[in-house]
Amino acid sequence: MRSLLALGLALAFCLVPAAPALSASEAGSHGWSRETLVLRAGPGAHYDVAGEIPGKVAIKVLRCQKLQCLVDGPGGRGWTGKAAIDFGKDPHWPLLDADNNWPDLAGGQMCFYEGTNYTGRSFCAGTGEVFLDLATWGWDNRIASIKVTVQTSAAICRDRNFQSYCERIAGSQPRLDPLLARKLSSIRVY
Repeated sequence: MRSLLALGLALAFCLVPAAPALSASEAGSHGWSRETLVLRAGPGAHYDVAGEIPGKVAIKVLRCQKLQCLVDGPGGRGWTGKAAIDFGKDPHWPLLDADNNWPDLAGGQMCFYEGTNYTGRSFCAGTGEVFLDLATWGWDNRIASIKVTVQTSAAICRDRNFQSYCERIAGSQPRLDPLLARKLSSIRVY
């Protein structure tokens, strides 16, 4: 009994020094500031200003609520309005980018596969279909390839409700980018 207690205490003491390091290593998503971000101590205008991040710079999005996100970037960490954040590859890539000539065709269709090179279990979706949370369909973090069967485009994102790194695709993808392969949680077919 004493040896079990001693072993338990030894393990506990080994983990204590690691606790601060674990809490400081927050996961987040890559994003961009569309404009200057006023950072606040909490999610809302009634909180004190905590800093400012310039526009069109890379930021880390730590978490989001309906209208506010907790971000970290050059200028500090704090809460800011979600509408001023892009979750794409670069600062000029909003989810609905009017400057790009993406095909948004009625009757378009894509099929989504568990395996690379269009293998394994699959489902197809057509123009106008939106999957805010693939977990509700049993497909969260499972898609590895996408085949366009009738020309269209789609926004594919890592987190549900299009809240993280996204890409817009218009052609078949036999092997998704490593940032997205088996990491998709929301899709919108145009």
